[in-house]
Amino acid sequence: MAKLEAAAAVDLYVGSSAISREELLKRVKGVDAIICLLTETIDGEVLDAAGPQLKIVANVAVGYNNVDVPACRARGIAVTNTPDVLTNACADFTWGLILAITRRLGEGERVVRAGKWGGWALDYMLGMELRGKQLGLVGVGRIGGAVAEKAPAFGMTIAYADQRPADIPNATQMPLDRLLATSDVVSLHVPMTPETKHLIDQKALTRMKRTAYLINTSRGPVVDEAALAWALKERLIAGAALDVYEKEPEIHPALMQLENVLLIPHLASATTETRTAMADLAVSNAIAILNGKPAITPVP
Repeated sequence: MAKLEAAAAVDLYVGSSAISREELLKRVKGVDAIICLLTETIDGEVLDAAGPQLKIVANVAVGYNNVDVPACRARGIAVTNTPDVLTNACADFTWGLILAITRRLGEGERVVRAGKWGGWALDYMLGMELRGKQLGLVGVGRIGGAVAEKAPAFGMTIAYADQRPADIPNATQMPLDRLLATSDVVSLHVPMTPETKHLIDQKALTRMKRTAYLINTSRGPVVDEAALAWALKERLIAGAALDVYEKEPEIHPALMQLENVLLIPHLASATTETRTAMADLAVSNAIAILNGKPAITPVP
């Protein structure tokens, strides 16, 4: 904030929840830059409310599906995001989810807190070991690639489905259908686009192994939550771990009733170091554009 305040007059929203649409439209009037979070939809209405002097929309996230990029470009407005600085935090977190769901940590913790644990037993709450299993990555951008780098430490082989070959040692590129059918853990790392909405639907879930686990740290709408709840209830897959949801902060009620799903409140990049770096990069992008310089990380 000190860096930003030294460069411009700042109107900071400090509410405890996401800014309302009405207040957003009112407060952007006359601004030269908007620094927004993924909880704000920056579309043509917001851009018009801001006015023709608006120069940049700096999104504090690596994804930017909340920003109407074509509408910005049509108005000559730069759009930036915050890649790279959150890669390691998100990759580490993905492995946290993989370990937690395959070893039933959330389920076990709930049993202990409820006072229902009766003591150690040889066959109690058995999970799945990772060694010798296949990790299937759907999308291998920065975060997916960082997840892949850690797979050998857990003894997992790597398969990936992506449009382009990836530089990942000993990894096998394969079609999505084959990846779903052969992987023991499927981890999603694709951006939110019209093509990826409900990429994991009922049909995709029925292709997965009954012993497989689904991990989503990308964007909520990539997974059809109603279909996932059905697949989990019917034990068509062993479990799922979700950090993102279709209609955040709402979660499909059927998922809330299931033990074989780990539900986390969008924490993949939530370390002090990473969130600070994200905010700092967004500020640096805004200041660069306001000073007539190129953005540091413009969206592709």
